[in-house]
Amino acid sequence: MTIIEAIITVLKEYDNPLSHKDIYDRIINNNYYSFGAKDPVAVVRGEIRKHCYGIDFPSASPRKIFVEVKSIGQSKPLYDLWKGQLSKIEITKTEKTTKDHLPEEIIHAKYVEHLNSIKTQLLDVINTSDPAFFERLVVSLLLRMGYGWDDSKAGQVIGGAGDEGIDGIINEDKLGLEKIYIQAKRYNSKKVPPSEIREFIGSMNQKGAHKGVFFSSSFFTEQAKNSAAKAQGMTITLIDGVQLCDHLVQNGMGVAKVNTYEIYELDKNFFDI
Repeated sequence: MTIIEAIITVLKEYDNPLSHKDIYDRIINNNYYSFGAKDPVAVVRGEIRKHCYGIDFPSASPRKIFVEVKSIGQSKPLYDLWKGQLSKIEITKTEKTTKDHLPEEIIHAKYVEHLNSIKTQLLDVINTSDPAFFERLVVSLLLRMGYGWDDSKAGQVIGGAGDEGIDGIINEDKLGLEKIYIQAKRYNSKKVPPSEIREFIGSMNQKGAHKGVFFSSSFFTEQAKNSAAKAQGMTITLIDGVQLCDHLVQNGMGVAKVNTYEIYELDKNFFDI
C-alpha cells in the first residue's frame, strides 16, 4: 500500500474529515504504511496537499484526490476525499498562511502577490504616461505577442488628429492583405462605454476590416462588452487594464527580471521509487 492509498483508506473508513495528524495516527495504528522519514507527519501533510483540490502551486499534482474543508469550531485544517463536488462541508477559502501550508505553497502565494504588485505599478505608470505612449505600447505588445509578419515593420501607430477612429494597425502579412485594427483609450477610472465600441466598429466598417482590438487602461461596461460581441462580420477583442498588464508581464515588457528561484521536488525516477 502506498502513502496515498493509506490516506484514502483512512478517510474511507472514518467517513469524516480529519486533520493530517489524525490521518497519520490512524495509518500507524492500523499498520497501513511503514514510514522511513524523520518527520512522517510532514510527509502525510505534503502528500495530501499536493493532491488537494483547489490548492495549486508549481509542484502540486494535477491529480486531485482530497479536499480541504472547514467545520464550525475547528481551527485546524481538515481533509476529506474529493468526490468532484461540494458536499456536506464547504471548501476552505482562506488566503492566510497556516501551519499546514507547504513551503512551496507559501512561495507560490507570495509570488502571485508580487506579480499583482508589479502589475499595479505598471498600470499606475501607464495611466500617468502620455496618450501617444499608450498607443505605441499596445502596438508593440501585439507585435511582441507574435501578431504581424515582422516584429519591427508590421506595426503602425496612426493615432492623433485625422486618425479616423483607428490608433494603430498590425499587418499580418507582408502585402498588408490582412490587418488588425487597434483602438487605445487610456482612462484612469472611467469605464469604456458602448458608444466608443460602436464608433470603433463604424471606423472598421469604413475600412472593410474584420479584426479589431480595443485596449483600455481601465475597464469596459457590460453594455460595451455586448456591443463588441454583437459586431456583425468582424471580431472585436476587448483588453482592459488588468489583462493588459498580464500580457505585458508575460511578454517581458515594462518589467526587468532581477532574480530567479528554482523550486525542486524529489525525482522518483532517479531513485527508481
